[in-house]
Amino acid sequence: MSRLPFGELSPHTPREFVPKKLDLGNWAEVAPLFDQLEERAPQCKTAAELEKWLLHCGELSAAIDEESSRRYIAMTCYTEDPELEKNYLHFIESVEPELKPRQQKLAELYLAHPVRPLLPKARYEVFNRDTALRVELFRQENVPLETEEAKLGQQYQKLSGSLTVEFQGKERTLPQMTPFLEEQDRAVRQEAWELTAQRRLLETEKFEQFFESLLELRETMAKNAGYTSYRDYAFKLRGRFDYTPRHCEDFHNAVESEVMPVLHELQARRRQNLQLPALRPWDLSVDPLNRPPLRPFSDVNHLVASSQQIFDRLSPDLSYGFRLMRECRLLDLDNRKGKAPGGYQSTLAEARLPFIFMNAVGVQRDVETLLHEAGHAFHALATRKEELYAYRGAPLEFCEVASMSMELLGNEHIEEFYGLPEAGRARRDHLEGILKILPWIATVDAFQHWIYTHPGHSRAERTEAWVRLMKRFGDDVDWSGQEEVRSNLWHRQLHIFLYPFYYIEYGIAQLGALQVWANSKRNRASALSDYLKGLALGGSRPLPELFQTAGCHFDFSRKTIQPLVALLRSELAAMS
Repeated sequence: MSRLPFGELSPHTPREFVPKKLDLGNWAEVAPLFDQLEERAPQCKTAAELEKWLLHCGELSAAIDEESSRRYIAMTCYTEDPELEKNYLHFIESVEPELKPRQQKLAELYLAHPVRPLLPKARYEVFNRDTALRVELFRQENVPLETEEAKLGQQYQKLSGSLTVEFQGKERTLPQMTPFLEEQDRAVRQEAWELTAQRRLLETEKFEQFFESLLELRETMAKNAGYTSYRDYAFKLRGRFDYTPRHCEDFHNAVESEVMPVLHELQARRRQNLQLPALRPWDLSVDPLNRPPLRPFSDVNHLVASSQQIFDRLSPDLSYGFRLMRECRLLDLDNRKGKAPGGYQSTLAEARLPFIFMNAVGVQRDVETLLHEAGHAFHALATRKEELYAYRGAPLEFCEVASMSMELLGNEHIEEFYGLPEAGRARRDHLEGILKILPWIATVDAFQHWIYTHPGHSRAERTEAWVRLMKRFGDDVDWSGQEEVRSNLWHRQLHIFLYPFYYIEYGIAQLGALQVWANSKRNRASALSDYLKGLALGGSRPLPELFQTAGCHFDFSRKTIQPLVALLRSELAAMS
C-alpha cells in the first residue's frame, strides 16, 4: 500500500462505530461488527434509533469500500508489482465473498423492521427501492462466481497494461503511441497504427478466452437469479427503473438516422481536405487541414496547472475542489509501463475524497479526459455532507452527466492551454468528437445486446455481429487489408469485459450534458448553478428528477437527439 500517492487520509467524519484500529483486510476482525449490527437491529424502537443504526451500517460499508478502493488503485497504478496484485486478489477472494451475505442480512433486517414505516417517506423512497432490489437479486451461489469475474477482469487489465511496441528505437506502451496518430507524415501514422493494432492482435486468443469465460459466468449468474437472459438480469442489477432495452434500441436507431448523416459529411470533408482517395484507419486523428498536432501541455504539471485555471474561471467551488485534490495528492495522471489502461475516478468512501487515474501522453484527448474525470470528482465532493452512505453515489447515467458536462463547460475556457487559433481547433475537435462517440456508444451497446440475447453463439457469429455493427455505425473508412483488426476492435473496450451493459450510460449522459451546455450558452451562471444543485443531490432522488434539477430532460430518443445534433452542426458551421 505504500505506493499509493496519497498515503493515509483521515475519515471525513470521526468513526462512532468502527474501531479506529481495524485491519479491514482481515475478515476475522471485520465479522464481529456485522454480528453487532445484526444484534442491534431488533433493539431499535424508534425512528431515530433505526436511523442511527443505518448510519453505523453506512460507516462500516464506507470503511470497507475505501479499503477495497485503495487496493484497486494501487494495483492499477502498478500492475507489475506482485505484492499489490496479491493484496487486491486477497481482498476480492477473502473479504468480498464473506461481505456480501452479511450485507444481505442487514438489508433484510432493515426491510422487515417494524419501525421502518415511521421513517420519512420522501427521504427514504429511493433507499427503500434500491435496498429491496438488492435483496431480491442476491443469490449466495453467485458470490464465488462474482469473485471469479473480478479476477478475470484484473487479468484483462494486467494484460492490456503490459502491451508495448518498439517504435523509433524506443519501447512504448500502446497509449504512448497515440500522439503519432496525429502526425502530419502519413507514413509515420500508418506505421504507428499498424504496430499498435498488430500488437493487440497477437493477444487475440487470450482476449477471446477471457471474454468467453466471463460470458459463461454471467449466463450462470443470471440463471441462478431466475432469469433466462443475462440482459434482463443486468438491467435489473443496474437498477434501470426508468428505461428498458427497447429505449436502447430507440437510441441506436436515432443515432443512425440523426448522427450518421452529419458524421458522413464530416468524414467526406476530412477526405477532401487531406486530398485522399479514401480514408484509412490511420487518417482519423490527424488534423484535417494537415496542420501540426495540438500539443496542449509539455508534462503533467502543465496539464494540472492549466486545468486549475479553467476551474478557477468556472466556479469557486470547482476551483477549491481541484486544489484540494492537488494538495492531497489525489492525482496519478501520467502514462507509464505497467499501468492499467484507461482512466477513472474512484471515491475514497470514508475520507469522502475523489482520486483521478489516467494515462496522459500529451494530446488534446488527455485534457478532455481530465475534465471528464474531474466532473466525477466534483460530483463526489458535492455529496460530502450527505450522511446516508447510499446517497453519496448516484445512478451511473447521471454520474456521466457530471463528467461530460464538465468537458463541455471546461472546453469553453480551453485557451488556458492554447493560443486563440489552436483553442478554436481544440473546441472544434471536441464537438466533432461527440458526434463520433455517439455511434461508437451505439455500436458497443448494440453489440452487448446481441451477445447476451444469443446464448450459445460461436466465436465466428460474434465476430460477424460486431462487423455488421461496425458497418452500420462505422466511419467512411477503407479497412481493406485490415479486416482482422476491425473484427477484433472490441477487445480494446474494457467495459465489454469488466462492466457488462455499462456503456449506454455515456450516450444518455452525453445528451444530458449537451443540454447543460446549451443552457450555459443562454445563461452561464444559471446553468452552472443548476448543474451543481443536481450533483449535490447524489443518489437521493430518482433519475429523471436528478436530470430535471440539473436543467435537462431524461430522454434519449430521436426527439431529444435531433435538436442537439442541430445545435452541434450549427456550432461547427459557425467555427468554419
